[in-house]
Amino acid sequence: MKTISVHDIKGKVTGKVSLDEGYFNSKVNRPLLHQAVLIYQANKRGGRASTKTRGEVRGGGRKPWRQKGTGRARVGSIRSPLWRGGGVVFGPHPRQFRPKLPKDIKAQALKASLNAKVKDNEFIVLDNISETPAKTKKFVLFLKAVKAEKRPLLVVEKYSPQFLRPARNIPGVAVKTFNTICALDVLTHGKIVFSKQALENLVKLRKV
Repeated sequence: MKTISVHDIKGKVTGKVSLDEGYFNSKVNRPLLHQAVLIYQANKRGGRASTKTRGEVRGGGRKPWRQKGTGRARVGSIRSPLWRGGGVVFGPHPRQFRPKLPKDIKAQALKASLNAKVKDNEFIVLDNISETPAKTKKFVLFLKAVKAEKRPLLVVEKYSPQFLRPARNIPGVAVKTFNTICALDVLTHGKIVFSKQALENLVKLRKV
């Protein structure tokens, strides 16, 4: 069974914690991760891009010139897609970008992303995260002490103003609860900092 060091908020090792073999099995399914990330990113798209066809552009009701006898090409409207100011052919229109991600795939993607972090030594467990300082300057020192200065993701048991206030003031820092994180959160951040209790609850909740 793989074990990992448990630190306090000053970065000192206070003990060891055994990672569940059924969940942390060092297997990283990269094709599944790629599929999940694409779906998560697609779900973020608003789908509000819109263009007007020749029937929606204002004006152009009168034929610019007669059909024959002018020596010019025949034109029925100044709003033709061939003209400047005319309609757009096959342009984007509002649509829904929300492909569904099955629950079991979502859980397996999260599992694979966390295993990847453990393999890359970017997985940190804190003994008592509730002692984290609520001041921004001290919070920065805390991140340096646990070696998680660059875009860390803090995973806690429940939200608390003590974490949220200083975290908002530091670019790249995110705070999530154990039951709201997904594979995209894990992969888009640097080191993942778990509270010991949040890690235990996550394994119980999402063990597949």
